[in-house]
Amino acid sequence: MYGIAVIVAALGLLMFLAFRGISLLILAPALALLAVAATGELPILGTYTQIFMTATGGFVTSFFPLFLLGAIFGKLIEDSGSSDVLANTIIEWLGDDKAILAVVLACAVMTYGGVSLFVVAFAVFPIANALFKKAALPKRLIPGTIALGAFTFTMSALPGTPAIQNAIPMPFFGTSAFAAPGLGIMTGIIMLVLGMLWLQYRARALAAEGYAGPDGAPFVPTKDLRERSAGEGFDLMEVPVESPPRDLPTPLVAALPLVLVIVLNFVFTGVVIPMIDTGFLAEPLFGETDISQVRGLWSVIAALVISSVILVILNWQRLTGLKSSLDSGANASLLPIFNTASLVGFGAVIASLAAFQVIQANVVDLGGDNPLISLAVGVSLLSAMTGSASGGMSIALSTMGDTYVAMGAAAGMAPELLHRVTSVSAGVLDILPHNGAVITLLAICGLTHKQAYFDIAVAGIVVPLIALVALIFVGTLVGSF
Repeated sequence: MYGIAVIVAALGLLMFLAFRGISLLILAPALALLAVAATGELPILGTYTQIFMTATGGFVTSFFPLFLLGAIFGKLIEDSGSSDVLANTIIEWLGDDKAILAVVLACAVMTYGGVSLFVVAFAVFPIANALFKKAALPKRLIPGTIALGAFTFTMSALPGTPAIQNAIPMPFFGTSAFAAPGLGIMTGIIMLVLGMLWLQYRARALAAEGYAGPDGAPFVPTKDLRERSAGEGFDLMEVPVESPPRDLPTPLVAALPLVLVIVLNFVFTGVVIPMIDTGFLAEPLFGETDISQVRGLWSVIAALVISSVILVILNWQRLTGLKSSLDSGANASLLPIFNTASLVGFGAVIASLAAFQVIQANVVDLGGDNPLISLAVGVSLLSAMTGSASGGMSIALSTMGDTYVAMGAAAGMAPELLHRVTSVSAGVLDILPHNGAVITLLAICGLTHKQAYFDIAVAGIVVPLIALVALIFVGTLVGSF
């Protein structure tokens, strides 16, 4: 019991201190080693260099290209003015009377195309704010609306999304970004429909308070916000500080690179890579692996590189500061990946403690003969503790991934089904109040947890939880499709 108490205390401190704004780069190794010291099971310096740093470095080695290319692509979308064009176009198409749906779809299109959810939040808020004010909708619904579009179905459910939450399971299960496409689409539709029903209900229930509500003062990003944001999961470089270019692209030009990311990902996964002779991967020089372990990563990398190049060509005259955009995008990738990698290192250390084996055994036994239930619970709880979908699933897969692969095989379940359940589970409890994205989104909107978190929680936790239950139920009955 003492060892379990130490682990729980370490996770609790991680959650509390991260909420207080202390960097995960400091917290993760410090609390991991504190747990080791408290149990006295392992040598502290050896644990740090051989367990923590090895796990941290392994994550960076595997996923740095995705963080780097995704951040650069998002920065190019932002600096070319494409994000503003897409948001405005969707809103114009749907009309002022469908303000909530317009904002949700504007966020969804950009995040599904690979744009960072933080960039999306900053880009869409001014438009959403004006639209909600014009339609006399409560301002306190804006964070929940943005959260539904950016933090839910496009992040974890829809097949082909280049989001890191959809990429991390690929090497563990030997799958691609299009794992269980039918189940993913079904789950995404459930999230979108239920989320919209809730937000529309709330809009009617709060209609009497109008736009302003308890506190509807306009918000302008400040230096203080940028400083807080940089310590809570993304980089200062991701915060827009300049006006969009005057010569904006057409909607077609703005949308084409986003569409290409998804299409090229699919083409490389199903057509191009299978045509390549990949037998060399079995050699020691290339890690003695096979194409199933890297196919998904290769496809996303190729799709992001080609789409970024085409984006630059289409917007050459608009990207007058191309070098600055590339530098800013590259810099913006560093803090997120090292934050997540540090959480993976933390998880590796915790997993090395004897008490973790007891916790693992209890979690594994939760679902009985159904490994999907155990997988969903384990990933969700770790995502909740760390306040990070990618961090939670990385810890779960790095510590128990082989166990779930074996359990899935024994139960006759396809790896693609395990992938989709893992991805969706990570997006259920990750946006608790201490989550950096939640804190930043509320700050962007100029609202407090008390004013707006309830609707974020329903749209971003309750709705995905219902969708996850449906996913597990259908997946158990009919398998992957």
